[in-house]
Amino acid sequence: MKRLRRRGPARPQHILAATIFLLATPIAAYASDQDIQPEVGTGTAQQTGAIAEQDMVVAANPHAAKAGAAILAEGGSAVDAAIAMQLVLNLVEPQSSGIGGGAFLLHYQADTGAVASYDGRETAPAGATEDMFLNPDGSRPGYLEALVGGESVGAPGLLRMLEMAHEAHGRLPWSRLFEPAIALAESGFAISPRLNNLAGRVPTIQDMPAVAHYLLDGSGQPKAVGTILRNQTFADSLRQIAEGGADVFYTGDIAADIAAAVQHARVNPGTLSVQDIAGYQAKQRPAVCMPYRAYRICGMGPPSSGGITVLQILGLLAPFELSAVAPDSVEAVHLFAEANRLAYADRDLYIADPDFVDVPVSGLIDADYLRARSRLIDPSNVADDAVAGVPPGAQDANLAPARSPELPATSHLSVVDRDGNAAALTTSIEFAFGSALMVRGFLLNNQLTDFSFTPERDGRAVANRVEPGKRPRSSMAPTLVFDAQDRLVLVVGSPGGSRIICYVAKTLVAVLDWDLDIQAAVDLPHRCNRGGATEVEQDSALESLEAALGDRGHTIRIRDMNSGIHAIHIRYDTGRPVLHGAADPRREGQAIGR
Repeated sequence: MKRLRRRGPARPQHILAATIFLLATPIAAYASDQDIQPEVGTGTAQQTGAIAEQDMVVAANPHAAKAGAAILAEGGSAVDAAIAMQLVLNLVEPQSSGIGGGAFLLHYQADTGAVASYDGRETAPAGATEDMFLNPDGSRPGYLEALVGGESVGAPGLLRMLEMAHEAHGRLPWSRLFEPAIALAESGFAISPRLNNLAGRVPTIQDMPAVAHYLLDGSGQPKAVGTILRNQTFADSLRQIAEGGADVFYTGDIAADIAAAVQHARVNPGTLSVQDIAGYQAKQRPAVCMPYRAYRICGMGPPSSGGITVLQILGLLAPFELSAVAPDSVEAVHLFAEANRLAYADRDLYIADPDFVDVPVSGLIDADYLRARSRLIDPSNVADDAVAGVPPGAQDANLAPARSPELPATSHLSVVDRDGNAAALTTSIEFAFGSALMVRGFLLNNQLTDFSFTPERDGRAVANRVEPGKRPRSSMAPTLVFDAQDRLVLVVGSPGGSRIICYVAKTLVAVLDWDLDIQAAVDLPHRCNRGGATEVEQDSALESLEAALGDRGHTIRIRDMNSGIHAIHIRYDTGRPVLHGAADPRREGQAIGR
């Protein structure tokens, strides 16, 4: 098969403008999950990048970035800053993440070179059943119908995971890390354009009194941009957890209130109990790492599919000389989309919670397997429908492929501290405003709808089916990249539901193959194929490629692709590390460094 020849680094033909105004898209039923677009909003016209020599934080909201920078200035570690930022994000962008949800954390310890990954993904309650999201006749309900209320709520994992990481890597006292969020909750913050926009567009909050009272005015309209929003109830919850540790959340009155809210929800009451919450355990998992070009890339392993699938995409692209094509060219988009299709096919079949399913992790990123799969990519035309391969270790698998909606109400933050330690944290409550249940000032997740609604197909089990105690598959992809000298060079991740994989992979290719600076890599227009149509970003240069990509066999969908890529690129051009931070202009983020 003909391969592209290397012609030296190519510079981009177009870099996305610094501000993208994201347009609303109708929220569809589960059957059209690839079209569901809950996370719409406005970005920021402010400068989003920063350069520093000592430390750096990048987060989805300036309040969170400032809190993290202050913690680093006090001598806090990367994990300390990540915790403080997460708690502030819970307050200022409650639609995306918080203590009622879960997260994945990738950590780099500079003095030892160790990469650790922490799993704070939610778990299904003991009362969960594999057909819990099916109608009595076996049909699938609409996605919004399933997510709202109690049945979709998993046992939250965020605080247990953050406490585990803090015990291993924290410097400042646990209670200190809660102070920025408590102070801001009590004094109040101005409602941002993004929070205002989402409060007006997401229908689930209209039916839930607590969150509606918090975010809507007396006429049912979202409170205006700039309105000062206070949350004393949340401040009180944080103060208890700051003083008593995560146990206060998991075994005390807060847990009882969560269970009661779930079991007595006015819509879709669920079975989550105080025993389910008290029994939650965060886990340290093996990171998944693989060479790419002259680099080593590490990501999060199962139950997230993000790390494996990003690595697969890169492995499938490795035989092609991507530096010979321009980033916004037909050739670049075609190759990237075809690699996406093959990687997502494997993801949909094999990846789920490794405590319940034997995931062939090493086989999926095996170099020989990926080279063989890469030969299925035709540089000129869309190949036949992509199906999963048979990686080493999966020969006896008897599974059926299935997708879940996994929608983009998520956030990502990146940190490097003054000692060179790094944290990449991707955190989520799933849909915008989660299940729309609000308890003690915070929202509860709807992560159980990340399971496959259908437990089996044609007599074969779906790996990501619902089971008691199981963690739903995710696409969250916090990522660390190391150069040939084993120096940390990239800390990156993004929200975006199942498109997270495409957003992170695109950013890696943009830096490692196209030699773009990190802000240009983040800004670069999105392209993605999750096993169906090839999606290109609305209002970007890629729209002009629709006809040419169609000639190669692609079905094109122009989409509002609302990423939140927050990245730090560490460059050694002068012999000493210089930190380049980039925040995604599609959201309201900020990079701050010293």
